[in-house]
Amino acid sequence: MISIVGIPTDKHSSFLRGASEAPPAIMKEFHSEAGNRFSENGLDLDKNGLWKDIGSLDLTDTDNEFEIIKNSINDILKNGDHCISLGGDHSITYPIIAGYHEFYPKLNIIHFDAHPDLYENFDDNPYSHASPFARIMENTLIKKLIQIGIRTMTDHQQKQVEKYDITVISMNDFSSDMILQFEDPVYISIDLDGIDPAYAPGVSHPEPGGLSTRDLIKVISNIDGQIVGADIVEYNPRKDINDITAITAAKILKELMGKMLA
Repeated sequence: MISIVGIPTDKHSSFLRGASEAPPAIMKEFHSEAGNRFSENGLDLDKNGLWKDIGSLDLTDTDNEFEIIKNSINDILKNGDHCISLGGDHSITYPIIAGYHEFYPKLNIIHFDAHPDLYENFDDNPYSHASPFARIMENTLIKKLIQIGIRTMTDHQQKQVEKYDITVISMNDFSSDMILQFEDPVYISIDLDGIDPAYAPGVSHPEPGGLSTRDLIKVISNIDGQIVGADIVEYNPRKDINDITAITAAKILKELMGKMLA
């Protein structure tokens, strides 16, 4: 069983607000009658018992939102479900992984993004959406981090890559034919600005020269390992054009579900 949960916060966004409005917009397109809910591997997601939408977390208590996120994810996993979280900005991945750590101490993360999100402290905020993977790595919450689609590496973040032995596959080195193999469980974190803005314009930090939607789907479909969770983050409906990014996010959600349930 997969639980889909919205995490509607953009408190730690550094540039624009709007990502907090994303979860219902993505689910609207997921349920749209313009398409169906068969994944590309042939799984009918309308079958009963495969997944449930548990709605969005109540994060009005912004002083404790990370604790609320961590505990909510922990509760989902206690029930034996896997989880796909819809952000929200990328800061949510840190408390999500903190919630996963108790159940999956040898977790691997595949991170799709234009940006490494490894800043030690961005704009005097160590919990910025530019810093979640610095927090994850310094707290040794995972076994291995692989970052794909990176095209904005800074000197500081390159030092973080070396410090934490992170594997970075930049767009210069990217091939959609790659096959990633894992013995231990896998978590996938998808920042939608990892996709080229031609396909996903509705993000706060667009960076040309990125992945196509097909590139992303192909890499996910070729993963050899047990995927136990995922997040889709940084969709900003205020920046979207004709809902194309929401449609893209809903497509990615469908393919993640198909892969995880296969």
